[in-house]
Amino acid sequence: MESERVNGVRLAYEMTGAGDVPLVAIHGSWSSHETWSQVAPELSERYRVLTYDRRGHSASERPAGQGTQHEDVEDAAALIERLGLAPAFVMGNSFGAEVAILLAAERPDLVRGLVAHEPPFLPVLKERPEYSTMMSEAEGDIAPVLERIRGGDHAGAAELFVDTVAIGPGSWAHLPESMRSRMIENAPTFLDEESDPGNGTIDLARLGRFGGPALLTLGDQSPPMFAPIVRIIVEALPQAELLSFAGAGHIPHTTHPREFAEAVTAFIDKQEGETDGTARSAV
Repeated sequence: MESERVNGVRLAYEMTGAGDVPLVAIHGSWSSHETWSQVAPELSERYRVLTYDRRGHSASERPAGQGTQHEDVEDAAALIERLGLAPAFVMGNSFGAEVAILLAAERPDLVRGLVAHEPPFLPVLKERPEYSTMMSEAEGDIAPVLERIRGGDHAGAAELFVDTVAIGPGSWAHLPESMRSRMIENAPTFLDEESDPGNGTIDLARLGRFGGPALLTLGDQSPPMFAPIVRIIVEALPQAELLSFAGAGHIPHTTHPREFAEAVTAFIDKQEGETDGTARSAV
């Protein structure tokens, strides 16, 4: 991997493909750029694909002190500018989807189009009384994960997160060993993310000023908290599409890579083929 020092942190990245259209992929919590390994080769046949390890993850530097989600947004912006990719299509999964969405809201000049799968913007549910129980249950599931990380049990925390928060009971045992090792290694950064007071907050009005195309996706087997969050984000975006992956959960790019790559390709090619400036299909 190559690396760039941006915002005082060395970030490891990989660039593949030689297409005219740039596509930046932002991974979620616990993970690394390798989470895209099953879809990046196919996407690289058509696009110039940037994958990278976010700060605090795997081959990238882990700075001391409390980090913020805004730093991740600034890192993505800096990489896009430094590598000459603007404006780029930006896609993200989970926490990476939050970063991608916040980038579109804060730096729309850098974002050609947006693909986001299940961003865990839990704070948006706090303003909706009908989701109060769901919100409490989600927070209750995450709390013991954080306690295990604080106690040094990174492996136990990763397993608990996978089986009770992200995917479902028994899922940890079926993950590839490389993925499990990567999650254990990156557990401290999940604690750092969850300790950020601004984590998961978003200005929906500001997001609504992003005029580019957006594809928000869900897995119909994902934990129930994601569906209302995604729909709230979709409602805020003027040119949003919503797509559900049948039989998939929180990481469709690894469990259903062909369907995921086809959806991203169809979305990008649709936008690149439109030149009249009219609105894209909405939900």
